[in-house]
Amino acid sequence: MGAEGSFSEEAARTYIEKENIADAELAYLISAENVLSGLERGEIDLGIFPIENSNGGIVIEAVYAMAKHRFQVKKMFEIDVHQNLLVMPGVNADQITKITSHDQALKQCRMYLKRKWPGVDVEEYADTAKAAKDLSEGTLAPTTAVIASRMAAEIYGLDILEESIQDLKFNYTSFVVAEPIQ
Repeated sequence: MGAEGSFSEEAARTYIEKENIADAELAYLISAENVLSGLERGEIDLGIFPIENSNGGIVIEAVYAMAKHRFQVKKMFEIDVHQNLLVMPGVNADQITKITSHDQALKQCRMYLKRKWPGVDVEEYADTAKAAKDLSEGTLAPTTAVIASRMAAEIYGLDILEESIQDLKFNYTSFVVAEPIQ
């Protein structure tokens, strides 16, 4: 789940490393629905997607996708998630007119957003890393800030305006490793 630079990619790379999988190839399928559809159609061998965050709660889109598809859980694990506020190079805090990200990232940063950005529009986006990519490519207005990973900032050439903006210091996301039913 997620675009290049997403926390799901980080989770997938963590899983690949811990399981010593040498020939893994990542497919960036954005949504849990796409991951589980691809798994059922045999287009992918394993699917990795978030199911719950210690601060943001259940990942609703994953629950809906899980209810529609047949698969088995191979493993569950968690990673520490640090949300960052990313902007186009040279954009200052006083220029930001909108902040966008995946619903989960917005939930994890809810109090931060209320405290630091009370007058700025906050809008949901399909994926944290896709928001970063779309900002870098001009799909989003240059005065938009996105909440995403440090890796997304590096990949898409964005500046980190603020680091670790999640409301709780300990912010863990649980991921499911799904496989076809045998």
